[in-house]
Amino acid sequence: MDINSGDQAESRVGNRVDNQAHKQLPIEEIGDEVRAQTRIHRKKSPMFNARVTWLDRWLVSKMMDVVGNPPVRISLWDGEEVTPPCDDPVAELVYCDRGALLKTILDPELHWGDLYCSGRVVFEGDMAKFMETIYHGIVSKGEPGLLRRLVLWLGHRRIFNSFDKARENIYHHYDIGNDFYKLWLDTEEMQYTCAYFPREDMTLEEAQIEKLHHICRKLSLKPGDTVVEAGCGWGGLARFMARHYGVYVTAYNISREQIKYARQRAEDEGLSDRIEYVLDDYRNIEGQYDVFVSIGMLEHVAIQDYRELGEIISRVLKEDGRGLIHSIGRTRPGPMNAWIERRIFPGARPPAISQMMNIFEPNELAVYDVENLRLHYARTLEVWSERFKAHEEEITQMMDEEFVRAWGLYLDGSIAAFYSGQLHLFQVVFHSSRTRNMPRSREYIYDDKSAAGKAKLTVVSTEQD
Repeated sequence: MDINSGDQAESRVGNRVDNQAHKQLPIEEIGDEVRAQTRIHRKKSPMFNARVTWLDRWLVSKMMDVVGNPPVRISLWDGEEVTPPCDDPVAELVYCDRGALLKTILDPELHWGDLYCSGRVVFEGDMAKFMETIYHGIVSKGEPGLLRRLVLWLGHRRIFNSFDKARENIYHHYDIGNDFYKLWLDTEEMQYTCAYFPREDMTLEEAQIEKLHHICRKLSLKPGDTVVEAGCGWGGLARFMARHYGVYVTAYNISREQIKYARQRAEDEGLSDRIEYVLDDYRNIEGQYDVFVSIGMLEHVAIQDYRELGEIISRVLKEDGRGLIHSIGRTRPGPMNAWIERRIFPGARPPAISQMMNIFEPNELAVYDVENLRLHYARTLEVWSERFKAHEEEITQMMDEEFVRAWGLYLDGSIAAFYSGQLHLFQVVFHSSRTRNMPRSREYIYDDKSAAGKAKLTVVSTEQD
């Protein structure tokens, strides 16, 4: 059997289902609606006419066992439900052809996203809850066997982020249009990184401002400090530091669209004399600075390049310099999800804390403070996903339907990854190993720079609606 059957454009179009039509239907009714759609698609491909066999059913049972037998309904291309009865399913899936089923079993991490986006797997339910259930099930099953580890290894590519490759990767994700990001990021500074929610009732805009204050307090910024930022995004942190803390910032980025936006904002706000936005790679940073900061860039640096990054930081920091790196991370070393790496974030590789130490230890940079904002990022992603879905029609007009499905899956899958502990968000503060100019307590982080800084710190809720 050719597992690539149904990959042609006609099949992709034929397999699409209008999700809007049954968003409000109860899961029991959705199942009937989905099966009705598959009857239409069956005429499009001979794969639909293939009779479901005992082998197909067995493969589904083994696939479900691998992920801990979650409460999910699975139907196959002839409408047959092949999972045990489930009273309260988190989702219903219909595999529209045998090839889609075989691809999922071969490498679900790599192929399932493409199958869903093209319509060869029809999904109904809460995607974030479904993915979190899957992640919990995988963890409960323990370490994968040798064959499974081999398949996972083959699905990933070794990351080599040369100058040219880094630019290519960044253009793929960040230069797809500022208007697209404006639809669902915060309206103040367009922060595409984890917000900080000391109070659960905060808006995204408030939480992103709190994140910026939180970072600035950790860096003990004072008027006149010189700051270099590696990977500045749309320049929000640089403007914030210059505006509220009186510092001078040199900010590097290789995204043309983001740098263009950042320079215009700085000029409009009268900050051009305090900020220089440089369209260049962090490896070309020059000068001497009091502070080094990087927010959300480390994920795009190859693990084998961490020591070089540390050398750069050590070279550009003054003797009493300090810095902060804010990065998505993992509990232990491992690759990015293969589908996200190939379709959304090429070149991305979130590190474990142990790997991050390769930045600091060989270069006499001493780690002073580490904070994990995992649940804050889960909440940030929830808001992004809500706003993204509210603008689906506009985004579809900008891009196309498969793009909307892919990015919706990326956002919902990321929510699940952070809530389930597959991903974390590390903020690491560091100093020159010989400096005596260090705070004696953590009170400096929570001073009176903002109202929320005075508020009682609470744990972000992990409860699911």
